[in-house]
Amino acid sequence: MVMGDKGGGTEAQQYVWGGAIPLQIHLHDSEVTTLPPPPPALILAPRIGYLPLLVPQIKPFFSSSLPPGVDTVWFEYRGLPLKWYIPTGVLFDLLCAEPERPWNLTIHFRGYPGNVLTPCEGEDSIKWSFIYALKEAAYIINGNCKNIMNMSQPDQAELWRSVLNGQLEVYLHVSSKLKIYIVGDDFSLKLNSSTSKSNQGVNDLDATGTTMTGRVPVRLYIRSIDEDIDDLEDAPTIGSWEKISYINRPVEVHSEGKCFTLNDALKALLPELFTEASSTDTRISAAEVEGGQRSDGDSSRSPGETGEASRERSRLPSDGAEIKLVRIQGIEPQLEIPFGWVVNNLMNPDHYLHICVYVKVLEPITI
Repeated sequence: MVMGDKGGGTEAQQYVWGGAIPLQIHLHDSEVTTLPPPPPALILAPRIGYLPLLVPQIKPFFSSSLPPGVDTVWFEYRGLPLKWYIPTGVLFDLLCAEPERPWNLTIHFRGYPGNVLTPCEGEDSIKWSFIYALKEAAYIINGNCKNIMNMSQPDQAELWRSVLNGQLEVYLHVSSKLKIYIVGDDFSLKLNSSTSKSNQGVNDLDATGTTMTGRVPVRLYIRSIDEDIDDLEDAPTIGSWEKISYINRPVEVHSEGKCFTLNDALKALLPELFTEASSTDTRISAAEVEGGQRSDGDSSRSPGETGEASRERSRLPSDGAEIKLVRIQGIEPQLEIPFGWVVNNLMNPDHYLHICVYVKVLEPITI
């Protein structure tokens, strides 16, 4: 991560780390054993956090109403079990076409849906999923993850606590030791073509000895809308993760003397959705999308993603499509914004940039 002049990061980073979603948590009717039923719990959930980390705050609201048994906690939204390893802010951006505040979720303490969700053993599962993702990101950026592997136990604990507590300054201090350097904003504007560096590639060492890179870790979530709607607020509820395609791959940054934008990054990730005269409303034919999996050999997955997430990667729209919305950290950015700025300011603590894309699937034209 490229740090700003202030010890606490850039202004945009501070907004991201301070971002929270108001939740209204309901206990599922099947688990209510008292009359009257308990009122919903109101809580603020950090955008960069994970839903299971909220359980210690939520359980006291419902503990007196629970049936006997062992807790196996999970959350759902309108009948859809929520994947615990996806950051809360990403889930919200992906599932709420029209932001819902407060976000009404249902919590379960029994009946874990093991056929849909991978097991979660509480904070430890989330911590190691996070560390694993950090290793993936380091490997994509630097070509190895030895700095993560060699991180001391105190530093690892401090890094995780900074994420738990939303402490950006502490996080920047500890993560700077890992030497995971993402592209700088000046890199996104123009590669230095001076004589002294004309023969160097983006993976060569710069004058200070740090590794420059043109590979950015990205996790792309594609929500397919297969109904003819004019407004996204009318988008149908997602009842199954089958409606979500998942791509986990790096973006190769190539400025070629001009600004490398978010639009350029999306073209690299989803070339099927763009033509030469590309825009967010560009359409494609069915034949152009029938390419199947988009991981291109660069995909890697964390423990929380093994299984169902690997299958999701192959579910791209099949009947022609158009991009209706791009959302990152709750923001719907202009696609011409420099990609370097987006990465350095809006990526999550795991060094991945999580991008949600709404795609309208078009019906084939009958002649």
